Amino acid sequence: MTSTTRKTNHELLQSAQNFSVVLGGPLFQLLRRAHLSDDSLSLLRKRIIVIALFAWLPLLVLSALEGHLWGGGVAVPFLKDMEVHIRFLVAVPLLIVAEVEVNRRLLPIAQTFLDRNLIPEDAESRFDDSIKSAFRLRDSVLAEVLIIVAVYAVGVLIVWRHYTALDADTWYGSSSRTGSELSLAGLWYGYVSLPLFQFLLVRWYFRIFIWTRFLWQVSRIKLSLVPTHPDRLGGLGFLPATAYAFGVLLIAHGAMVAAQLANRIILLGANLFEFRVEIAVMLVFLLFVVFGPLLVFSPQLASARRIGLREYGTLAERYVRDFDRKWLRGGAPDDEAFVGSSDIQSLADLGNSFEVVRSMRIIPVTRDALIQLAAFVLVPIAPLALTIWSLEDLAKKLFGILF
Repeated sequence: MTSTTRKTNHELLQSAQNFSVVLGGPLFQLLRRAHLSDDSLSLLRKRIIVIALFAWLPLLVLSALEGHLWGGGVAVPFLKDMEVHIRFLVAVPLLIVAEVEVNRRLLPIAQTFLDRNLIPEDAESRFDDSIKSAFRLRDSVLAEVLIIVAVYAVGVLIVWRHYTALDADTWYGSSSRTGSELSLAGLWYGYVSLPLFQFLLVRWYFRIFIWTRFLWQVSRIKLSLVPTHPDRLGGLGFLPATAYAFGVLLIAHGAMVAAQLANRIILLGANLFEFRVEIAVMLVFLLFVVFGPLLVFSPQLASARRIGLREYGTLAERYVRDFDRKWLRGGAPDDEAFVGSSDIQSLADLGNSFEVVRSMRIIPVTRDALIQLAAFVLVPIAPLALTIWSLEDLAKKLFGILF
């Protein structure tokens, strides 16, 4: 092995060990300089308190000064606005906690591809390029600037002002035929707090895009899959567990939806059933966002299964013919006993290997993961069922479903 090759392998090993879609970007560097984070995402509690209170506390103070804290002649005073409290005191902290969880679970993934010898030697440079490309995109200043522009141009001026803002007089603005007029608290909410929240949220989708792009680039490499691997995924059995990395993020989404629905149900008299289609669409979308990136490996898994069935089928055919010829057609030597022969065990082992290939999955997604992550989204919404049924009625329905 030449010195150049050793250097390349060492660089690849370093890149794989440092793989992260979280530890980078202008905001990450800003938090480090502000002593709200370090290279390993420590100082989590401090980071949550500072960011959440920066978004929420001025709204409390300004609403109090304007007389919209509890009443003040508006339909939705500040303290009764479930959406704003859950968004900034629950969802924002969860979006921050999700960084730690995603980093912890995805950090060893690139290294695992190497440890399991899934990357052929002649494709190591392409694998290294995929990792470094993910790093460059993660650290892009332009990307986060474009996110900020999109947040203000679309998220605030279009989505919030015209679609998600409540059609009633609230602590953040009054509704009229000529449009809504923002209060002081509304100005902070619309141009500071809400953009901060939307930036954190959209930034997460950007990170998921980086993760998806990395997996897609790796899936373009001809991986050394082994169809007889006991994980039934040719050696890629570690991939389905990566979906759990986004569990906290899904809980945050569930909390955000629950907050929006709570305002409309409790304050404006809507019914939970009115939003069943929206909830279902959101659930399907979020599950696709989490599990969709894993599907890029399905073509290689299907190919490995087809080749494995053909090759092990040919091997099995040769072996069983030899076995048949030897033990059923008089081909065995007279001094070789059938009882205790290793041929029987070899035949059983070959059958087990063929069964492993035959049962190999081509979709790296498990039913348990789908159910559990769907529950992560729905659990924050579940308490809203109490607006339709009493706790006793709800318990009876759940008991009837389970038993």
